[in-house]
Amino acid sequence: MGTPYEPPATPGPALPRSGSDAAYREEVPIPLDDLGAPVPVPVPVCRVVSLVPSLTEALAASCPDLLVGATDWCTRPAGLDVARVRGTKNPDLDAIAALAPDLVVANMEENRELDVRRLRERGVPVWVTRIETVPDAFASMRRLFTEVIGLHQDPPWLSEAEARWPVTVPAAHTRVVVPIWRDPWMIVGTPTFTADLLARAGYAVCSPSPGRYPHADLAEMDDPGLADLALLPDEPYVFSQDDGPEAFSRIPTRLISGRLITWYGPALLEAADELLGNAG
Repeated sequence: MGTPYEPPATPGPALPRSGSDAAYREEVPIPLDDLGAPVPVPVPVCRVVSLVPSLTEALAASCPDLLVGATDWCTRPAGLDVARVRGTKNPDLDAIAALAPDLVVANMEENRELDVRRLRERGVPVWVTRIETVPDAFASMRRLFTEVIGLHQDPPWLSEAEARWPVTVPAAHTRVVVPIWRDPWMIVGTPTFTADLLARAGYAVCSPSPGRYPHADLAEMDDPGLADLALLPDEPYVFSQDDGPEAFSRIPTRLISGRLITWYGPALLEAADELLGNAG
């Protein structure tokens, strides 16, 4: 494996952007977000609030001068100095509006439709992403950065990550169960970004029940007939050496960074190092 990619501790230079004067689009078609909702944004976009940790990291690595607000859960890059607007599921709408953003970025799975609707009712443009596969992540972020924010080129990390992740899903070499919560146990199912990412690394995500994030009994998960390995991430539940592995007696366990299997953005480069071993 190569050296894991780390976004710069201090924001790097902004990439070239379209537009010169802050004026609303008049003759340019209003862009549609990943859910098909029209999102009227000014040209250029100058102030962005992110409600998604992985998108915050991507914005900070690509156009750091635009990012003015993020949630308390947005921990990357380290030392990010922007206004905080509470959590992903309970954002402070007044604080967001007070930042006068040209754009708020959200995610269908990460954020509540109610909060998106209430922001839009206040006249705040909200761009909602829908990302369930690795190719979805590349396509969605490319649209966000080039069509909406107005970068003239892909951020370097985006092009590099896209080149390193396989386009087709290879044959699986390991069946895995991936718990994401305990008491009660919940696991990763399909269709989810995590399941697709792991599949592209040769890990087939298995579940005794259908659904994206079904509940499961421990006895069902700890079954060699279902899985060869339990992958225990450190988010959203913080599995650790002392909390998680001791519950499994029939299949082995492996601790893994939750960020590497759930975040789309620059983390995809580190995930390639860890799961694919094809360092650039």
